[in-house]
Amino acid sequence: MLKEKVLNAINEQINAEQFSAFLYLSMSAYFYEKGLPGFGNWMFIQYQEELTHANKFFNYVNERGGKAVIKAIDQVDTDFAGVIDVFEKTLAHEQHVTDRINKLMDVAIAESDHATVSFLKWFVDEQVEEEANVTEILDTLKLINGQGNGIFMLDREMRSRVFVDETQAAE
Repeated sequence: MLKEKVLNAINEQINAEQFSAFLYLSMSAYFYEKGLPGFGNWMFIQYQEELTHANKFFNYVNERGGKAVIKAIDQVDTDFAGVIDVFEKTLAHEQHVTDRINKLMDVAIAESDHATVSFLKWFVDEQVEEEANVTEILDTLKLINGQGNGIFMLDREMRSRVFVDETQAAE
């Protein structure tokens, strides 16, 4: 059984993961509208990943005998100032998510909930990967000033990304 502080923190994280999903879906829509289907695809994959993260937390709450509380999410951004702006916001958001996961881990440690600490290690590792991936793309975008032929080449490369539910491999 999950302790109340841990349960509340995980329920907040479910909401945060759903917010992340819709933020990336909004970014995907922006890119498709701008004629950048590769970037749109990349963000749509991010959307799918965030939903699987929310579901992983949801399932964990149920497995531990808690009650998942689903809340409305806040309005996500829908307007962006360009490709670099989107990825700067993506990096800032992933850093925010990392901070949330770390604080969630702190709660689990403080409550001596070793099962949740073990469960959260996957998310800690995932956030390292998420930040590194976005930083790499952002660095490339800055090298090409977010425009020109480089954008089209990067867009073509991003079309090849496919969704893989990594949460299933971790269970």
